[in-house]
Amino acid sequence: MDDAVRLESLTKTYGSGDSAVTALRDVHLSFPRGTFTAVMGPSGSGKSTLLQCAAALDRPTSGRVFIDGTDIAGLNETALTELRRESTGFVFQAFNLLPSLTAEQNVALPMRLAGRKPDRRTVQRALAQVGLEKKAGSRPGQLSGGQQQRVAIARALVTRPAVLFADEPTGALDLTTGRELLDMLRKLVDSPVDDGLATVVMVTHDPNVASYADRVLFLADGGLAGELISPTPEAVAARMTDLTVSR
Repeated sequence: MDDAVRLESLTKTYGSGDSAVTALRDVHLSFPRGTFTAVMGPSGSGKSTLLQCAAALDRPTSGRVFIDGTDIAGLNETALTELRRESTGFVFQAFNLLPSLTAEQNVALPMRLAGRKPDRRTVQRALAQVGLEKKAGSRPGQLSGGQQQRVAIARALVTRPAVLFADEPTGALDLTTGRELLDMLRKLVDSPVDDGLATVVMVTHDPNVASYADRVLFLADGGLAGELISPTPEAVAARMTDLTVSR
């Protein structure tokens, strides 16, 4: 199985001199295609920085990032923008939908930003993937929080990216709606459309949320601090307790 994303000796430092803060230290990681990975760690452990660098939203100070086989180090800003647009999808805790646009128009936005005429069948397929094909004409204000997050995921999926990044995707949702969303992310990986290998990388602080993933990666002080395969909420919570106490 090849990798949707690979990180080699990834280091990210903010500032310089005595005020420099190293958020990531020599991180080596791979995210194989067709897998669901959760990233956890105490506050300040570097998990959000990891997600930003892995998604090419921020450049590392040193090390290499490969997305869908492409080394981003040699890309100028225009090429990097195109890579992000075509090969990655990003879902935030805040849904970031444009309130004046319908669900269908919000999903089509990445195509318009790329200078392409949106293909309605492609947009409808993305909405169908998240179970909202009947809400295509609804604006965000007419949708529940869970439905808005599903539109955000459809927007991230419309270009059929190599990897979907999610930063606390259930953070603004109630428990029941959050579970429905996680079931949907799980299904994207287990039953991808058109035989594509869907890959999900998710940052979360919740052991119950992390248990939906195939594996959980733990960060501490900017470095890897272990992983769990086939995680349970109890095992994740115990590992997080150990990390917090040992700091």
